[in-house]
Amino acid sequence: MESQEKQAMAIKNPTTMAKEGKQDILWIFGLYGTAIGAGTLFLPIDAGLHGLMPLVIITILAFPMTYYSHLALCQFVLSGASSKKDITAVVNEHFGTIFGHLLTFLYFFSIYPILLMYSVAITNTTESFITHQLGLPAPPRALLALILISGLMVIIRFGQQSIVKFMSCLVYPFVATLMFLAIHLIPHWNGSMFHQAPSIQQGSHHPLMTLWLVIPVMVFSFNHSPIISSFAVSQKQRFGIHADKKCARILKISHILMVCTVMFFVFSCVFSLSPQDLILAKQENISILSYLANHFHTSFIAWVAPIIAFVAVAKSFLGHYLGASEGLAGLVNNYARARSKTCCSKILKNSIEGFIVVTCCITATLNPNILKMIESLGGPVIAMILFLMPMYAMAKVPAMKKYKNPLIHGFITIMGIIAISAIVYGLFND
Repeated sequence: MESQEKQAMAIKNPTTMAKEGKQDILWIFGLYGTAIGAGTLFLPIDAGLHGLMPLVIITILAFPMTYYSHLALCQFVLSGASSKKDITAVVNEHFGTIFGHLLTFLYFFSIYPILLMYSVAITNTTESFITHQLGLPAPPRALLALILISGLMVIIRFGQQSIVKFMSCLVYPFVATLMFLAIHLIPHWNGSMFHQAPSIQQGSHHPLMTLWLVIPVMVFSFNHSPIISSFAVSQKQRFGIHADKKCARILKISHILMVCTVMFFVFSCVFSLSPQDLILAKQENISILSYLANHFHTSFIAWVAPIIAFVAVAKSFLGHYLGASEGLAGLVNNYARARSKTCCSKILKNSIEGFIVVTCCITATLNPNILKMIESLGGPVIAMILFLMPMYAMAKVPAMKKYKNPLIHGFITIMGIIAISAIVYGLFND
């Protein structure tokens, strides 16, 4: 209690407030940087394929879906008895060993496939830049993937705070350039999206069904759950009993920035291309930025777009690594504790890094379809962890009862069910 009172007094100190303000900005852009990556760069392709109406509805749903779901997950981590407990430890605390092990596995499985997707995305983006912009022959994919992923692992070696600072620094020029590119595309806007409904013309789905099927991609595109646990632990250690209010404020600012910039960029990309262009982009398995660079023959787009794509994917890879390594470490420690053993933290850290490098390089070399991986692997498990698990905790965990809001949490539950059901439908009707 005494330490919490000291923390409360420190908040009122002007010098401390200035320092905390800088930390808040770092986390605002760290959260933004984790979310804005491959999912965002593929959202215009997958959402734009189905016409204008799903895009409009997605815009309306984007903020409440992302803000309240991530806030609930953050509150779940904050509900732990110790300020040092991450999400895997809080799960064990609230739900017991067996259920805790299951949820820890799901948490890891919700993030790890995304890390694999980013390894594919960053390799494809770099390869496309080398062949189209530099005019050079593509290097062997295995070698290119190893160089890129090893380079990112060097940054990871500096630790969590360095990762967050690195991501935050990259966000400033990234947001500015992304918005400049979106504005630069305005002269290329055309009316083809208003006159064509590609999904209907191809005989695939009714507009309502296409919206239903696009929601999982939307969940993935704005997802930054991998960094939420690290964020919540950091805020709880900084502010104690005031952490929940601070987290809500930082998350709200980050999500407003995220939704406004991303949706403006999505609409600008969709309006500047035809439905046939979006179909071709999906077939080529590259991000919208890489496609724009190849489609328009202006030097600015040709050179800037793939660089933005590279930075975006690199940022998100770093943010998702925090969650994936946390989840995998939780699984290994749970397994060791069940057998009354302990793991050397240094050996465990090195083993996790080696495992991720090897599996990411193999996946990037094989080059599976990224959107298919998002739809079949990422969506349902993310929805369970991000939407449904915190809602279950609201009902069952006494420490979570103070956060209950039937209207908001009912909305989150419905959206989670919609996302999971759409994925299940897609898997059985491919």
